[in-house]
Amino acid sequence: MKLTAPLIFEPLYMERVWGGRQLESLFAKPLPSGAVIGESWELVDREEAQSVVHCGLLRGATLNELWTERREQVFGARYAGMTGRFPLLIKLLDAAEKLSVQVHPPASIAPELKGEPKTEMWYVAAADEGADIYAGFKAGTSREQFERALQTGACAKLLHRISTKADDCIFIPSGRVHAIGGGNVIVEVQQNSDTTYRVFDWNRTGLDGKPRALHVAESLRSMDFNDYEPELQNPESDPLVKCEYFQVERWTLDTPREAAPTGDFAVITCLSGTVSCAGESFGPGRFFLVPAMLEDHLLTGTPGTTVLRTTIP
Repeated sequence: MKLTAPLIFEPLYMERVWGGRQLESLFAKPLPSGAVIGESWELVDREEAQSVVHCGLLRGATLNELWTERREQVFGARYAGMTGRFPLLIKLLDAAEKLSVQVHPPASIAPELKGEPKTEMWYVAAADEGADIYAGFKAGTSREQFERALQTGACAKLLHRISTKADDCIFIPSGRVHAIGGGNVIVEVQQNSDTTYRVFDWNRTGLDGKPRALHVAESLRSMDFNDYEPELQNPESDPLVKCEYFQVERWTLDTPREAAPTGDFAVITCLSGTVSCAGESFGPGRFFLVPAMLEDHLLTGTPGTTVLRTTIP
């Protein structure tokens, strides 16, 4: 089967107590009527959630089927030796309200806690005036201070708060305590994991009216208490973020660029303008996968078009 177009997947919308409707108003996402949507899972290969190809020759195929049955054609021969599921999960987040204070377990601890490690990055697609995030601790904070603050509900005062605006980006390695403040719409690129330990949830109830579960012991085991005041990524960095799990670049398409080398794939997220590839065009908030065996990898854009390009190093 010869692939002639990028692969477009059907988003999976997740209702969250902190979510809103901005994915509809900003990106024309067809959200379920009346639902409070916090996450749109754009690319996922998990037992409980599967991305499905929306159209074209592979319509109806799941991401897991592509990864297991068409790996060389869709992703490239260099991934032949990788085990397990497709290793990335890519989302859009609409934080109408702040998320819980949370952490993801490092690989060294996750098996003991019966969880999965998760390193991620956030790219701010849009932010209200006064929006913020929390990442790491304020300089000098000790574990003992943090534990005492948990008892009084004042732990956020010990976290490193960063004001946000559109196009900000931060790396969140596993072990880094963090929270997304209200008013942020974020592109999240992460390891394929769904393990989150909440240590504080602002004393609110969930969608069912009951307090959401906390995981204080697991959180304290997972947190890096020497992680002080991390900075936003340098917007001029090339790549923007690179770790052992993923690489993310931000491109301004003033001139055409190849989405990936011959025989490799890339996931493209349109941030602004209109990006085109192999006869298909995509506006802000749209995601597509450029297959390894697609003959035409060229990306072109209208003036001012910006995209994120996600690959596996």
